Amino acid sequence: MTERRAAGLSYRWASIAAVVGGSGTILERMSERSRMIDLTIPDERAFLIGLDNPDDHGWPVERSLAELAALAETAGATVVGSAFQRRPEPDPVWYFGKGRAAELVEEKALHDFNLLIVDDELDPKQQRSLEKLLEIKVLDRSALIIDIFARHAKTKEGRLQVELAALEYHLPRLTRMWTHLSRTGGGIGTRGPGESQLETDRRLIREKIKKVRADLDNVKRHRATTARQRDRHEVASAALVGYTNAGKSTLLNALADSDVYAADMLFATLDPTSRQVVLPTGQRMVVTDTVGFINKLPHDLVDAFRATLEEVMRADLLLEVVDAADPDFVGQQTAVQAVLDELGAGDKPRLTVYNKLDLLPADAGAPPASEHAVFVSAATGAGIDLLRQRISDTLRHEMVAVDAVVPYERGELVARARTSGDVEEAYEERGVRVSGHLPPAIASELTAAGRRRRTAARG
Repeated sequence: MTERRAAGLSYRWASIAAVVGGSGTILERMSERSRMIDLTIPDERAFLIGLDNPDDHGWPVERSLAELAALAETAGATVVGSAFQRRPEPDPVWYFGKGRAAELVEEKALHDFNLLIVDDELDPKQQRSLEKLLEIKVLDRSALIIDIFARHAKTKEGRLQVELAALEYHLPRLTRMWTHLSRTGGGIGTRGPGESQLETDRRLIREKIKKVRADLDNVKRHRATTARQRDRHEVASAALVGYTNAGKSTLLNALADSDVYAADMLFATLDPTSRQVVLPTGQRMVVTDTVGFINKLPHDLVDAFRATLEEVMRADLLLEVVDAADPDFVGQQTAVQAVLDELGAGDKPRLTVYNKLDLLPADAGAPPASEHAVFVSAATGAGIDLLRQRISDTLRHEMVAVDAVVPYERGELVARARTSGDVEEAYEERGVRVSGHLPPAIASELTAAGRRRRTAARG
């Protein structure tokens, strides 16, 4: 198994301990022997469970559990088995029905697992019930995804966003982390110190959440400033969106001839990366790779990553990257659309890029022609030139026609037009005739420059 840092699948313990630092931390209240036991990460053998909702026909439970297994393996666990129960909604106490939940004790003896991962978000009561029943750690899908994000966040911005998501996720679940402060059983004598400490730590976590949000507001302002600079220079922008591991980073490398980190794994990259891309017309644009989406993406993560995902909102064009070789790509597109709708970007101009043509079977046949879809292989480069042309054509639809003679002394305006749209230049006695299509702002500048030249000539 891949060597993992102490946060690992126990990220929630480390994050909370860091927040309530100082003389009252968890570690300082533990004996040296207990401290060693809690911080030693065992070989985590995971058993997965989920529900087969008869009313949900969009995402088969087998496929969802397979994806959960891939997430668990990405986090470093070994998956030893799985089970599901057909029911329309989770039991409020046991998630599974009470009888089926009791059978998990036998599954534990059979598979010898020490970690239960649930394919939905659990409420604190369900999590406590399962942990008490099985006497092992229980994680839900949200905690698992947050843990993976914590592993892969490299920049300060990424780490801040993951920290915020983790704190907000764990705050309502804090109670069970302080059982070592109370005596066994309930009733008189069991309240007081533990309860007081719990309230103190809740307050500290809320204060930490407030501070992280303030830090992220600074990130948001910085990104807004960068975006305004792009707008002033009439630089078009596109955002790569899509399901995790669809090949967005590889596609960015193919478009921009860059070397952005790309790997065949879930959530390989979290931090947005922007590169300049030159289109066939000579127009220059910025393409940004954003964090991948996934089915049942935790709302806390969507909320925490809004500073990053605002790149999607600001983009002139979305390039939705789809893994054409995945048999469930339609369901993945549905999950992506749900997140885009939540962000308010569901109706933005879009090109759908079906990637990984090189992995399709030989008898798959030729892909259908479409004005709004392009079929490529980012790994081999097939279809990339056509994609650049389609991007150029799509951006042109958002531009306005222009035909103006710009004085020779306004050469910088002609240079900007050359890289901002699809134009042709002709040198005339009175100046440079620029004709074609440009973003509205620079088109207005060219028209005004030509008008001033004619006024000066008449005068």
